[in-house]
Amino acid sequence: QVQLMESGGDSVQAGGSLRLSCAASGFASTSRFMGWFRQAPGKEREGVSATYIQSGNTFYADSVKGRFTISRDNAKNTLYLQMNSLKPEDTAMYYCAATSVGRTMLNGPLEQFAYNYWGQGTQVTVSS
Repeated sequence: QVQLMESGGDSVQAGGSLRLSCAASGFASTSRFMGWFRQAPGKEREGVSATYIQSGNTFYADSVKGRFTISRDNAKNTLYLQMNSLKPEDTAMYYCAATSVGRTMLNGPLEQFAYNYWGQGTQVTVSS
């Protein structure tokens, strides 16, 4: 049973940084994607960043390119999202997610409906 637990959310001022963590358990294969998604009040959930665990390839939404960095510590089975130069529009609940093994990403790695497993979320609030 795959379980994901996020941490690291906080309230920061614009221009600040945060690092989100996602502790994963129940993984038997690295042939899958893991990603970060976010949902702001009144908006749909959107993909922020993803990585294919086996290759380490990374993907970013245009809105966070150059500011956010996704990484994974395989030894700790933990996914990270380093967020720099935060903006008020980054305020959202951030979710960690993982696909099933061998999932085909027909609509790209930031398509939320391709992800089977989700964490509970961690809140990020950026004030101006």
